[in-house]
Amino acid sequence: MADNFKSGFCTVIGRPNVGKSTLINALTGEKVAITSPKPQTTRKQQLAILTGDGYQIVFVDTPGIHSPRTKLGEFMVRTAGDAMKATDVIMYLYDATEKDVSEANRQLAEKIAEIKGTPKILVVTKVDAVEKERLLPIIAVLNSIVNFDAVVPVSALREDGLDILKDELLKFIPEGPMYYPEDITTASTVREMAEEIIREKVLLFTNDEVPHGVGVEIISYKEPKYRNQTTSIEATVFCEKDTHKGILIGREGAMLKKIGSAARRDIEELTGTKVNLKLWVKVKDDWRNSGSMLKELGYKDDNAPVR
Repeated sequence: MADNFKSGFCTVIGRPNVGKSTLINALTGEKVAITSPKPQTTRKQQLAILTGDGYQIVFVDTPGIHSPRTKLGEFMVRTAGDAMKATDVIMYLYDATEKDVSEANRQLAEKIAEIKGTPKILVVTKVDAVEKERLLPIIAVLNSIVNFDAVVPVSALREDGLDILKDELLKFIPEGPMYYPEDITTASTVREMAEEIIREKVLLFTNDEVPHGVGVEIISYKEPKYRNQTTSIEATVFCEKDTHKGILIGREGAMLKKIGSAARRDIEELTGTKVNLKLWVKVKDDWRNSGSMLKELGYKDDNAPVR
């Protein structure tokens, strides 16, 4: 490892659907976090790892800050809040397509301002979709609340501003050890990523009333012993209503087949093997408010990054 090696954690914070996962995927050059146009896609803390010449940045992708209505929502907001308290840099993402700074964004900025001694970077996302003149008043308002150490406009889809953002981040990343092997881009297991891929396809293909009431659990994951063999996965998709189950299964099972086929292709790319994926749909009424179900699906408060 090179002398003066830099390494540290960067917590990515923002309102739902601001583009956190899209930006992290663009920075790492790999799909390490699921994306969706629907808000509150990220539920658990995800670690994405960017290793370069003389540095390693571990991005902590957090759930979008929102007003929780369920125990799952409370877990998500608590996860994001805890991640801000134990990090080397806070990166606050703001969606440039919002015309004015909302009260919710002001409140989030105030929470960030309360954290003393941690460098803070304002990243204005989706700048390709707005006129640049609109950005200055937004930046002025947010900067008056937080007094950011740096401000970087970016477009993750066009990969504009990413190099500038990385350079700004490295100014605040301290010297330290390499926390993860240099050839990996995520701390998630393949099993965990398979769960997220399945949920991503549910978000992609189903109606708006279904996704927030959906959870995925891998109930069987068998890796092949030899090359050219098949990875076998069985998973349960939980929903909260019989009507949702009907939507997820679809007429003659068409929707579930569509979800399964798309998920299988992505998992095959992830594992480098053929995949046999079997999905079931079960109704668990109000599971998002069940402590035992949340624990069973992995929504626990013990997933902070360990240094």
